[in-house]
Amino acid sequence: MSPWLVYSFCVVAAFFGMEFMAWFTHKYVMHGLLWSWHEDHHKPHTMKNGFWERNDRFFLVFAIPSFFCYLIGSLVIGYTWLLFVGIGISIYGICYFLVHDVYIHRRFKWFKQLDGTYSKAILRAHGAHHAKTTKEDCESFGMLLVNPKYFSKRVNHNSTSENS
Repeated sequence: MSPWLVYSFCVVAAFFGMEFMAWFTHKYVMHGLLWSWHEDHHKPHTMKNGFWERNDRFFLVFAIPSFFCYLIGSLVIGYTWLLFVGIGISIYGICYFLVHDVYIHRRFKWFKQLDGTYSKAILRAHGAHHAKTTKEDCESFGMLLVNPKYFSKRVNHNSTSENS
């Protein structure tokens, strides 16, 4: 099998694997043990002081595995595939930043609101998540995979789904 096919698979698998990791970490770590870091992200903008949030620390948490994948994949013979896992994690991180911080939360005014069905579903799902300001009873913890119920104009927020 061609090494570039393996490397391409590593990038794609890491990218999609990160969606699961983001969902899992968001649901069980950010809304669990490290709620103190994530809590300010659920507060209204009028209650925030300055540009940075404690929640921004998670950027570093997710960057650490990518860094080590780059390091080991570049320096250790036989582990080149790990470099491409790191690339997949980085690409997901860029997408997360662009979708979550730029598009959804408008922390940077780079994009205008999009009119597509998928982009509206992402906004609805994230809006449902932020409808709660506590760590309990939230829904929709992922970023790119959106529960089908958010594709309709009327969303029932009472029907929580574990996959959302």
